[in-house]
Amino acid sequence: MAEAALFDTFARAPLRFVRGEGVWLVTETGERYLDFGAGVAVTSCGHSNPHLVAALKDQADKVWHLSNLYEIPDQERLARRLAEATFADKVFFTNSGAEALECAIKTARRYHYSKGHPEKFHIITFEGAFHGRTIATIAAGGQEKYLEGFGPKAPGFDQVPFGDLDALKAAITENTAALLIEPIQGEGGIRVVSKEFLRELRSLCDEHGLLLMFDEVQTGVGRTGKFFAYEWSGVTPDIMAVAKGIGGGFPFGACLATAEAASGMKPGVHGTTYGGNPLAMAVGNAVLDVILGDGFLQNVNDVSLVFRQGLAALKDRFPGVIEEIRGEGLMLGIKARVPAGELVTAMRDEHILGVPAGDNVIRLLPPLVVTAEEAREGIARIERAAEKLQSEQLKKSA
Repeated sequence: MAEAALFDTFARAPLRFVRGEGVWLVTETGERYLDFGAGVAVTSCGHSNPHLVAALKDQADKVWHLSNLYEIPDQERLARRLAEATFADKVFFTNSGAEALECAIKTARRYHYSKGHPEKFHIITFEGAFHGRTIATIAAGGQEKYLEGFGPKAPGFDQVPFGDLDALKAAITENTAALLIEPIQGEGGIRVVSKEFLRELRSLCDEHGLLLMFDEVQTGVGRTGKFFAYEWSGVTPDIMAVAKGIGGGFPFGACLATAEAASGMKPGVHGTTYGGNPLAMAVGNAVLDVILGDGFLQNVNDVSLVFRQGLAALKDRFPGVIEEIRGEGLMLGIKARVPAGELVTAMRDEHILGVPAGDNVIRLLPPLVVTAEEAREGIARIERAAEKLQSEQLKKSA
């Protein structure tokens, strides 16, 4: 009866988790699963991280909500820490990634409006992108499966093929305000944008007076082995949307921008009721304590190497099941030769969780606190899943 009362928008797996410990989830019957989905790259510091739990409990005893009518010291502290660790000068806190993208879109459009160019409101995005589920962000993503049934597509978003520089150049007009891209497409199938392409985007923006916007909702906060994925390319954006891992499981996001890009965002032009609330800020500061701690990101890179090597070996052993290994850091994807859903199910049977994505890919997004030993355990479980699928293939062909 409880399930019948929910919207039918999720095809949920028949699992009920009641407790989490680091990279493990425990069901109500006591079964333990390796969580290599991390709530879709959310639980960056692992489940029940003691430092995050203590920060949340401590703040819960003080004040939960204030609203942005007043100064919130921890909000100012977290914004300052984010600015010091990134390209940004200004931060706006939100409740989710979609809201962070909405803020980014509004910031870009408002910038040109404030400069006397209200006609410059178009944003160029890339096929295969995913930027959220609001009316604006599904238009930005441009995928028909998310647009269908929700009325006319919101105007001002122009898609070009992934990685097609010539198509991008042809799409820039006098109405273009910005370019928006994920350094690695997550929902699109762990498709990595090359460093060279990101550098070309920066050059085009500088040449045409456009703003460069990065969606680092999934790639950010240590996921690729640097604080943010843009650091690998040496390219800095003007605006960036962040969420997921920045809250370690507590829902919040942020829009980061240079002072110039944010110059049109004056009092009253944008707002939020819950964004930047004291509970979220306490957790966010605790997450940064962990992620920016000595040696943390180096450990992400070390463990990701173990992971990549193990997955590459599985690709060689099971060519009928695994076609390709993709990704950076601990944002990895298995492009399957079998239907991706079959591999996800086979993995779940081995008590390891992954996340389906586009292009027949299974995402592996473990908490960033995963150890090399836990990575090897995960590889062993994926190996058993692949072995079973390959045996089934051989039986069918016999």
